[in-house]
Parts: sequence; C-alpha cells; structure tokens
Amino acid sequence: MTLKSAWERAMERTGGAAAELSADQKAQLAELEKYYTAKIAELEIIEKPKIAAAPSPEEAEKIADHLRRSIQKLRDEWEQKRAAIRQRAKT
Repeated sequence: MTLKSAWERAMERTGGAAAELSADQKAQLAELEKYYTAKIAELEIIEKPKIAAAPSPEEAEKIADHLRRSIQKLRDEWEQKRAAIRQRAKT
C-alpha cells in the first residue's frame, strides 16, 4: 500500500486541474484573491466598530448578521469568478 499526500489525492480528484492553468489564469486568480480579500477586510473594518458601538445587543446582532451576509455574498461572487477561470482552463 502506497501512502499519498493530500496534494496527490487532490490532483487525482481534480484531474490535475491546477497544472493546466496558464500563467495568465494564475495571475487572474491571484488578482481575484487580492481584490476579494481586501473587500472583505474593508467590510470588517467598517462594520466591526458599529457592532461594538451598537446601543443594544439586538442592534449589534442585526449589524453582525448584515456583515455575515455581505461577506458571504462576496465569497460567493469570488467562487463563481474562480470557477469561471478554471472552467476556461478546461476548454
């Protein structure tokens, strides 16, 4: 029995998709990561002080919920764009 690394198992599952990306596609993915990481950080910087300064726990929870939904929306957009770039690599 041969032991395989997590990376080797992932490459088998994806068919080695990471190796098929062009330099341009890798750069696009890196740019997306930079953009969306910054947008999420920006939201947190803006909203977390509002949560701390909320006049009531209910208001704090309302703001926190809005922050969670906004971050999830950004992550969903990010994943869709990453999938589109990876899909182009397969065609």
